[in-house]
Amino acid sequence: MKKLGRFLGLLSIVAVLAATLGTLVPRPLWPAAASSEGKRHILVLKNPIHTDIAIPVDDAVRQRFHFLVDAGVPVDIPEVRYIVFGWGGRAFYLETPTWSQLKVVPVMKALTLDTSVMHVDVAGDVSETNADVAGFDIGEARFVALLDFIDASFQRGPKGPIIVPDAAYSRFDRFYEANGRFNALVGCNTWTAAALRTAGLRTGWWNPLPASLSLSMRLYN
Repeated sequence: MKKLGRFLGLLSIVAVLAATLGTLVPRPLWPAAASSEGKRHILVLKNPIHTDIAIPVDDAVRQRFHFLVDAGVPVDIPEVRYIVFGWGGRAFYLETPTWSQLKVVPVMKALTLDTSVMHVDVAGDVSETNADVAGFDIGEARFVALLDFIDASFQRGPKGPIIVPDAAYSRFDRFYEANGRFNALVGCNTWTAAALRTAGLRTGWWNPLPASLSLSMRLYN
């Protein structure tokens, strides 16, 4: 029992050190050269365990993701200002819409290995005075690269992105099958971090939690 306790204690220390170093060591190490091209303003939304990226909507973005309209996500109505994208573990994402619905099996899959899904929602005006919202300006070329990254995260069949049947939190959001496997080391927040690096922003080297990603984004951007 003592040996198990020591092992768990050591494991906890290693995890804390890894998360700390993953936050404090920037990725990439050196900032990219500043761009003089036009700017796009994106948002990063967070809750205690998850982060999403909110993409500002224009005609080109609506056209690119028009398949969402066919599934009932109203990206084409004037009130929509952002499309909100998030990647995550299938079991946990689908079966845990709120903390009160937390179950053992989805948690175990999230900690070990699970298939992944993309969650898509829409938003109107979003206040950046909210502590859970952070905005960043990126150049036009980087914005297109970010859209490419998000688009490539959707798993596709013969008819395009594959929707998950009867899976949604509300009337206007949907889940799609995604590329990649989810686990405790490669999770929703590391996907967000990778997407942000594609957009030319710097993150920590490894950001498994929203708090560590948020801190690294404040430090390096």
